Amino acid sequence: MTARPAAGRAPMRGAAPQFLDDDEFFGRQPARRSELPDPEPLLRSLTHCVIEVLAGARDLDQLARWVTDDVYRNLSKRVVLAARARRVKGQAPQRPAFTVGTVHLCEPADGVLEAVVMVHQKARARAVAIRLEGMDQRWRASAISVL
Repeated sequence: MTARPAAGRAPMRGAAPQFLDDDEFFGRQPARRSELPDPEPLLRSLTHCVIEVLAGARDLDQLARWVTDDVYRNLSKRVVLAARARRVKGQAPQRPAFTVGTVHLCEPADGVLEAVVMVHQKARARAVAIRLEGMDQRWRASAISVL
């Protein structure tokens, strides 16, 4: 098996012929908006799950299929911080009481959606900003921010 040179480097003299990166053909492929399902049910479910994950009532691994690696890492950090804050206060994780409200959509490019989903709790309202990108004929969240 021949090692591939790093991206942008010329192959070494006498080395076997180099091929294109496998990701170019077998990696995630962007999808057009017409190839993708209605995003609103996903936005509502994803918002519901994110709020429960941050409250400690749901496992973050359940969201892995619907988010990019960067979003997963960022949520993981927030989960750790939230768990630490609950531990300091002596609180146990609880399933939060809330309702998912209106969804505001914007489509900046074909196959890309940006949305704000309102979440109503007893004491306050929150907004969850989500960017969805079409990959492999399904939506994936490439950014999530709970405000």
